[in-house]
Amino acid sequence: MDIVLPFITGLLFATGLYLILHRHFFKLILGIILFGLATNLFIFTIGRLTRGGSPIIPQGSEVAIEPYADPVPQALLLTAIVIGFGIQAFAIVLVKRVYQAFGTNNLDDLNNTDKTIIPPKE
Repeated sequence: MDIVLPFITGLLFATGLYLILHRHFFKLILGIILFGLATNLFIFTIGRLTRGGSPIIPQGSEVAIEPYADPVPQALLLTAIVIGFGIQAFAIVLVKRVYQAFGTNNLDDLNNTDKTIIPPKE
């Protein structure tokens, strides 16, 4: 299991980056979602998997007894999930608004809308 998780993390990062570099908004959002999942899995892998232990120090002891779970990666993972969800929701709303305004979800077509010059009102 310790060997498989880094490869899955790398595959998710590569797939997310590939989808982010596409010219289609739907693939961009999927890439952002996969990139967030890869980041969460990376934090989970760095924190090491521990089964059967808790991060709580037993009474009468000054340090945790092995095996114990490290609570810091768990807290970071929960924070990363919330931040990732917020970014995904913002991206979906932004893409929806761009599609409503310009009628396209292709970045090449949006590049053409930047070149139109609107004369100032006098």
